[in-house]
Amino acid sequence: MAVLVGKKAPSFKATAVADGEFVEDFSLDQYLGKQHVVFFFYPLDFTFVCPTEIIAFQDRLEDFKRKNVAVVGCSIDSHFSHWAWLNTPRDRGGIEGVTYPLVADTAKTIASNFDVLAGHYDYNEEGEMVFNGEPVAYRGLFLIDKQGIVRHQVVNDLPLGRSIDEALRMVDALQYFEVKGEVCPANWEEGKEGMEATREGVSNYLASH
Repeated sequence: MAVLVGKKAPSFKATAVADGEFVEDFSLDQYLGKQHVVFFFYPLDFTFVCPTEIIAFQDRLEDFKRKNVAVVGCSIDSHFSHWAWLNTPRDRGGIEGVTYPLVADTAKTIASNFDVLAGHYDYNEEGEMVFNGEPVAYRGLFLIDKQGIVRHQVVNDLPLGRSIDEALRMVDALQYFEVKGEVCPANWEEGKEGMEATREGVSNYLASH
């Protein structure tokens, strides 16, 4: 699994569905210099854990917007599948009401470039191309700053849903560091003290905590 933290987020252009409309040539480049981005992958449309995460992000979307953070989802499904799921009521397993972009990665190149594809292509003894593993994305999440650099990533296996509270906490931590220049110790939350990245800073912090 590649560690993308500290590196430029892989660039792409793909069709997405945003606020019920198809968007061709969608790219994260549109946020450069303007917003932080939480870019997350999920395995498949019309599944089980996935809608709980997608809806949970929608339920906290205003919290992200207040922090000037764009939320973008992605799976290996087509934009037609995304659109159909977005038009399916929640009481029928759908994600109706979700407004942030969902990117279609039918070629699996975006998931591959972010190294969250749950398997890989290979050849068997007969020379036939086969896929080892599952041809879907793990639950990867990437926090990307305004310069397009990945500052945080977490990747969960398929059965393990993510914490939106933790995603927001990491946004807060990054923005605190960017504004204050202080680092964020273990279990830091918005409103708590940071510390200077010096020997004196850590000594003072540990002494008072």
